[in-house]
Amino acid sequence: MKNTKHIFVAFLLLTFLGCDNILDVEPQQSISSDAALSSPENVKKTLIGAYDNMGDVDVYGGWMYVLPDLMGAGREVQYTGTQPPPGEVYQKNITVTNAFIRDMWLDNYRTINVANNVLSAVDVVEQGDQDRVEGEAKFIRGAVYFQLVRLFAKDFNDGDPTQNMGVPLSLEATETIDETANIPRSSVQEVYNQVLSDLKAARDLLGQESPSYIYADSFVASAFLARVYLHMGEYELARDEANRVITQGPYSLVSEYSSAFNNSNNNTSEDIFATQVSTQDGDNALHGSYASSDEGGGNAFSAVITQTHLDLYESQDDRLAFFYEDNNGNWHPGKWKNQYGNVNVMRLAEMYLIRAEANNRLNETVGATPTEDINTLRDRAGLNDLASPVTLDEILQERHLELAFEGHFLFDLKRTQGSVGGIAWDSPRLVFPIPQREIDANDELVQNEGYGS
Repeated sequence: MKNTKHIFVAFLLLTFLGCDNILDVEPQQSISSDAALSSPENVKKTLIGAYDNMGDVDVYGGWMYVLPDLMGAGREVQYTGTQPPPGEVYQKNITVTNAFIRDMWLDNYRTINVANNVLSAVDVVEQGDQDRVEGEAKFIRGAVYFQLVRLFAKDFNDGDPTQNMGVPLSLEATETIDETANIPRSSVQEVYNQVLSDLKAARDLLGQESPSYIYADSFVASAFLARVYLHMGEYELARDEANRVITQGPYSLVSEYSSAFNNSNNNTSEDIFATQVSTQDGDNALHGSYASSDEGGGNAFSAVITQTHLDLYESQDDRLAFFYEDNNGNWHPGKWKNQYGNVNVMRLAEMYLIRAEANNRLNETVGATPTEDINTLRDRAGLNDLASPVTLDEILQERHLELAFEGHFLFDLKRTQGSVGGIAWDSPRLVFPIPQREIDANDELVQNEGYGS
């Protein structure tokens, strides 16, 4: 399904152009600002296109979860696929020509550029819709930049973020959507500042309607802010945003852990934000890697779960029971059985974990005690309550198990300054290279440490 996402985008662009003669069709890789952004309807369609791009297999459609997991999970996951690009990530020996890394860079910047085009035309939209359109476009841009800077740059907590190179900040709309302007890399701090600016603007501009799970609202932006602040070590801010989502948002945990996953065309009360997948559109690379061949997973990109990870669970844990064994004796996470299941980008459970960890680190109680938050998730998993007060290690362990194989392994390893396979959290081997294609095309770019000049 790696290329199906672009079909819908191309259709949108052709719809915008509305040519009378097939020979008059503009190139599909271009967006004509005079045509596509000339009416409120077309600006809103372009915004839908930005969401569609966000759900691409190389953006929030799966590989931006799978690849960090392969890099950060250590002995808890094993890559058994035959395709070299994910294998390079798993081995922490990535080449600068890795096709998956190249496509990830390109498709994320395509998504950013579509959002930039929407932001350039907000004034075209009816006044009553301008805040919503601007807020959603800024949410998309901020969410994408957050993932890019975590993958392609040193960690925020590794040295001086004002001096370390981040990724290029492209904030102006361009007609060509398959390349980034020749601009240098901004600092890690500058990229995080932009992420925070976009997400805070989205939180303040957007309303608090009943959740659609498909489009961002104020609570979706707050949830992403909680995730960003946690990674930065801004625990009070992370706690407050998570608490807002829990106490004011319209979400609730589903009664059974397994019910939170594999939902196609149907989200749950626990989903704060999910990319949508159907038989007609959408990508779920997590299924392709983590599902067994009997469930439609592919051997080319297969990753299996090791006994090392399974041994972390208590025997009566419903989350352990959710794993399944294939005919070859390999274990797979039940979260990604459905090829057409939506990708859970943000679940309410994560907000409980963020609030618990932040309160614990601050030695405060806002919303609930850390013990209450952790036991809320353990109760749902069929486990006995932990004694009060829970320790930070117990909170991090519950986070590791609750969010397993949802793309958090690498980033949690970095922010807690751990190691994987003897490789320290701040090793250049745990940072993606800037694709050689971009280095060749843009003489302003500097390659990451360990990947040559």
